[in-house]
Amino acid sequence: MHLHMHLLVSILSALFLQLVSSIAVDSSNSTYLFTQPVDHFDRTGNNNRQWSQRYMINSTFYRSGGPIFMITPGESPLLSYYTDSVHLASLAQSTGGMVVAIEHRFYGQSNPLPDLSGESLAYLTIDNVLEDFASFIRAIKTNPSSIFPMAVPKDTKVVFGGGSYAGNIAAWMRAKYPDLVEGAWASSAVVYGRLENYQYDQSYGHHLNVLGCGGCFAQAVKDLDDIFLSGDVQKIAEAQQKFGIPGLTTADSAALIAALVSSAANDPITQTGDPMDYAVCSYFADNKTNDSQSTSCLDRYAAATNGAIERLGLLPNMMLIMGNSSLGLDYTAVDQVSRTWYYQMCTWFGGWQVPPLKSTGLTAYRSELLNLDYWQGSCRKRFGPQIPVPVDVDAYNKKWFEILRGATNIYYTAGELEIWRDSTVATTQGNLLQSHRGSRIVVISGANHGQDMRLESELDLDSVKDARRIGNRLVSRWLGNKSRSRNNSVRSTSCA
Repeated sequence: MHLHMHLLVSILSALFLQLVSSIAVDSSNSTYLFTQPVDHFDRTGNNNRQWSQRYMINSTFYRSGGPIFMITPGESPLLSYYTDSVHLASLAQSTGGMVVAIEHRFYGQSNPLPDLSGESLAYLTIDNVLEDFASFIRAIKTNPSSIFPMAVPKDTKVVFGGGSYAGNIAAWMRAKYPDLVEGAWASSAVVYGRLENYQYDQSYGHHLNVLGCGGCFAQAVKDLDDIFLSGDVQKIAEAQQKFGIPGLTTADSAALIAALVSSAANDPITQTGDPMDYAVCSYFADNKTNDSQSTSCLDRYAAATNGAIERLGLLPNMMLIMGNSSLGLDYTAVDQVSRTWYYQMCTWFGGWQVPPLKSTGLTAYRSELLNLDYWQGSCRKRFGPQIPVPVDVDAYNKKWFEILRGATNIYYTAGELEIWRDSTVATTQGNLLQSHRGSRIVVISGANHGQDMRLESELDLDSVKDARRIGNRLVSRWLGNKSRSRNNSVRSTSCA
């Protein structure tokens, strides 16, 4: 995600956490600290700086000898949601285990250094991130009293779980540290890097087409591009007014509109309906307009954008901050989720959300202004001339995707309709990995991003419930129960 898009996601996350608070499994909500080195791999002996990493524990159901289910919020601050309102809490309840959520370096209040400058973020490497969690687990297995306020055996088994980028962490931890982690539940893990991720655009369009509004939506994107590329200052200003957005550059305007109309794209699809239908496609239906015969696709696109602004309670000054990609280039204060994540995109895996090239013949569902230069253009401005542009995604995949090949005891899931699907192992073109012992790859029919990692609800799709049952059985096997079973309500690839 780009800077303004991550700010929008932060707002959405806050709203979601309010909704789930009423169904959370109670915990003590106490926060603890674990000491880590700034650089786990310094061999000079000159870098002995340390910092404090935050973690939380939900031991409500813990019985001595029960397993530990670990999770990191990934690119989000540490909150009790991650100990209380994820599926791992249900696993802890059924196994007499506990949930431990540990904050990711350079997010929230877990900052190895006092700022987010390019020099400080140089210590934000995948190796350092994983070694943080490995060091923590080693402490559990050698000196558990330094971690927990209650007695915990040294031979306690650890299962790592997470969704989206946190699902990457879970899979990598099992692949790199099989002696420390019994297994990993990697829900919608976006493990495959793509420099220009036009597949994101195509998955979004596929979802719209399933709901019946993809054609008019794509036409509206093209019509708005025609205005933005015309150079007609008056027409551009009128379009921005129609869409309810401040007077940004045309590229920033297109990016903000794309973020707004996709603000429900990761929301769970339940038995009561699909949030994308309400948030987007309903505006393209005749009953949403006063005169369906004369209302253009562009007008419907504008109505959907204004609907998102109203639904999210966004004010013009907030949108100006979110939409202006030139703001905050040299602002390096800590606790900026968007800045840290942007650094990871610039230096790790790309993932820039672009439309397909016209030469492919694919339909575009986002502006052609949102090209690679737009997204990566400020990497060096923000973090310094040492940042490689473009990022070497091939090198990333060679190390961090290939490490998963042959790894055992990993449960990969992906929602059939999720926009990130082609960054998971279960792409729309087929699986990128083969399952090995104790592993399985499941595409959850009709589901969205990371739904199986959410706390259970009676409104869940049957396919989501089935995917959790499959995962629960795998976890049981990882922990020592050898029972096996299959369920045919989800599409899967497995290997016993």
